[in-house]
This record gives sequence, C-alpha cells and structure tokens, in this order.
Amino acid sequence: MLEKLGGVVAETPAHMGMFIDGAWHAESAAPLVEIENPANGDIIGTVPGGSAEHAQAALDAAKRAQPGWAAIPAPERGRLVGLLADAVRDHRDLLAHVVVAEQGKPLNQAYGEIGATEAFLRFAAESGRRIEGDIMPSDAAQEEIWIRRAPYGVVVGLTAWNYPSALTARKLGPALVAGNSFVLKAHEFTPLSGLAIAALAEKVGIPAGVFNVVTGTGHAVGQALVESPHSDLITMTGSTRAGREIYASGAARIKPIRLELGGKAPFIVMEDADIDRAVESAVTARYTNCGQICTCNERMYLHRAIADEFLQKFIARSRALVIGDPLDNPDIGPKISGPEVDKIADIVRRSVEAGAEVLLEGGKLTKGVHSKGHWYAPTILLATDNAIPAMREEIFGPVVPIVIIDDFEEALRLANDSDYGLSAYVYTGSLKRLMRVAAELNFGEIYFNRTNGELLQGFHSGWGQSGLGGEDGKYGLDGYFQKKTMYVNWG
Repeated sequence: MLEKLGGVVAETPAHMGMFIDGAWHAESAAPLVEIENPANGDIIGTVPGGSAEHAQAALDAAKRAQPGWAAIPAPERGRLVGLLADAVRDHRDLLAHVVVAEQGKPLNQAYGEIGATEAFLRFAAESGRRIEGDIMPSDAAQEEIWIRRAPYGVVVGLTAWNYPSALTARKLGPALVAGNSFVLKAHEFTPLSGLAIAALAEKVGIPAGVFNVVTGTGHAVGQALVESPHSDLITMTGSTRAGREIYASGAARIKPIRLELGGKAPFIVMEDADIDRAVESAVTARYTNCGQICTCNERMYLHRAIADEFLQKFIARSRALVIGDPLDNPDIGPKISGPEVDKIADIVRRSVEAGAEVLLEGGKLTKGVHSKGHWYAPTILLATDNAIPAMREEIFGPVVPIVIIDDFEEALRLANDSDYGLSAYVYTGSLKRLMRVAAELNFGEIYFNRTNGELLQGFHSGWGQSGLGGEDGKYGLDGYFQKKTMYVNWG
C-alpha cells in the first residue's frame, strides 16, 4: 500500500483498497471514487465506493477484535500507538506529499500536519500509564464506591478533508489507548492519508481488526456506520450540516456522539493592542491552509481608533501573499474543490449586494498558472453591521469581513451574536478586559494576544452549533471512556 501511495505522489494514478480486518480489499469494480489533486484537477487515484455491507464488515471485524485489544494492558496499547507515531515520523516525506496531492495545502504546511499527526499519537501513547479511576468512601460501613473507566467498544471516526492525516490521528490515538477498536471513514475528497496510517498500523503490528478503514460517501458508508448497532461511539469532525445529520442518525439508539463542527471565529482588536503583532496574527489565522480551518479568523472587529492603521497594514500583507503550486511552498494553495470556490464567491456576492464595501478584491483565479485547479485570492470586505452573509455564514476560505466598533461592549455583543461558538481572538493590553473575556465571550476556545493553533494538552471544544464533546488533552482522552460505578460491600 505504501508503494502505491508513492506512485500517487509521483503522479502515477493508482487504485487503493479498503483496510478491513487486517487485509486490503481492492474491489476495483464500480462504483469508484476518484481523488482529485485540487491544484491542477488531475485524478491522482481511486478508491472503492464502499457500501453499507463494507461498513458492516468493518464493524464486525472491530467488534471481534475489541475485547482482546482491551485485555492488553494500557501501557502496552500505548507502546503500540507509540510505534505508530515512530512510523509516521519515519515516513514523514511520503505522508506530507500525500497530503499535498489530495488536499492541496503548501508542502511546508503539510509537513506541519504530519508533525501534528505524530504528536497526537505520541501524546495518546504516553497517556497509557495515566488512566485513572476513583475510590470514594460510602455512607455504609465496610463499603467503598469504585468508579472505573471502561472503553466504549467500537469507535467510528468520521474526518474532514482539511487535515486528513492529523484528524485521523487525533481520534485514533486516544481511542486505541483507551481500549476501543476503531473504524475510520475519511472524507471522500481525501481518503489516502487515512489509508496510509492504516498501512503503517499494519506494519508496526497493531492487531487485525483493531483499526479498519472504509472508503466511499457519507450517505452510503457513513450513515451505515452511525446507525449500526455495532458502533458504540461516533466521533466526527466536519460541517455543522453534516453534524446535524449524524446527530439525528444516532438518535434512534441513543448513541454517544462527539461532534467538532464549524466555526465563525471573531477577531477583536482594541485600541491598546500591539497592532503589528495583531496584523501578523490575523494574516496567519485567516490564510493558513487557504482559510480552511474551523478555528480561522472568520470576522474581524476593529476599534475605530486603530482601524485605519490596521486595515492599511492588513490589506498590504494580504495583497502580497503568494498563491501557487503547493509544492513550491507558497503562502496560499488551492481550495479543495470547484463547488467550494463557488460557495465562497456566492457569499461575497450576496454580502456586496447587502451593502459590504470591497477593500481588497481577490476572487476566483482562472488564468495562467491558475488555469487548472481551484483558486481564490484574498478578499477583504468592510461591513456596516453584523447582518451580511459574510458575517453570519462560515466562509472556510481566504475572505474576511470587517466591522468597525467603538468600544469593548460592542465587540463582545457582536462577537457573541452568532450560532457558532468554537474559537475567538482578542488583542488588547488590558487585564480587566482579559477577565471579562473569560466570563463573557461565549466560545469554547479563546486565543488572547496570540494566533491560532491549539496544543495537545489543551481541550479543543465547541459551544453552540460548533459541536458536542471535544478533543485533546486529558478531557479529550476521557471522552473515549464510559464510566462504571461499583458499590463494593465486604461486610
């Protein structure tokens, strides 16, 4: 399988199979799912368009393997996940180029993603010796209360296309260390990274059936995985629309669901902020991965006293960004697909019709080096209120709308005026405002005087329409356990 992926990177299209119960299933019969390179539109490979039967076969394999996996001591499970982290490190060049080929982010950013993939697995592996329970006194004599952490059983992971390798590891590592088996359904745009991790898992000796990968569409495969009685926990990263569908599909069986969904992060810059630092942060938080990050700077609120200076510098930095072949390490690579480009253009069009002023006109790029693939240049809009589509809808691309505000109260009010509650940014030198942010800004993750990029030991958690549950750190690991309470009486 790794040899086939090497061929894909070398621009030799190949057909990759699903990984079920420790075996590769090529099943090249139709339907096939074509994988497109977003930088040039070339088809770099195909995978099987899986069915409900494939989903069930993967769940059956995971169900059989899970009791034996859970019986292995947690430190040993952690050791095996650590070996997988080593394998990711050792194959970082191949894995980074796979990410570029199927997702389109610049190569240096793809190396960053593979570094995160290794780190997620490494952190989970190190947690194998840190699984704790509780022993508490009872009201009764000669009795104690024991609360134990136990694996759910079979975990289904549904991942988004923007970070196909890192999102797989973010879920897989803690799920396995907790004693669960795992079935991955990666997004049909970017299945190769998950298959690559499966190939490495096979290589390092993770037992058959413990980690399975099925390919295909969400409706054909994902829904079957969610609705099956053999899946015990669903963890999904993706759009809010898809999250609602998964939430509804799991309701019939009262299935535990963890959802990391869309965001509409406000970026607040007050009059006492370090302007140059805030500008650089805003550029990074908006344009990294072509703006295709759920924590991205999606709307800015600038204090009137510094708005002109900030805008002058931010527009200049945005205009100077290089957009091009991701293998050349530009600032911005392609969007993932043509429909995604059209979605962004539609949001901009409707926002301008609603009264937004265009401060930097980027838009679709279709000529010269951009004549193939899916490209969109940085676009900056000035809005008069919070009502235009670009201030309300998740853009997920290199477009940023801006509103000028007069005080901190207005900034907080407008920032909180959203269905989303994932991330927020605040730049100010005021300790009093910092304490107000902690109490009054209704988001699960806040970046105060820094740009985006959550850490392994933190907790990546959305509020409102941005999700349920969370990822990372001790709280993320805890989400892969259910609790068992025992009243132990020896009287």
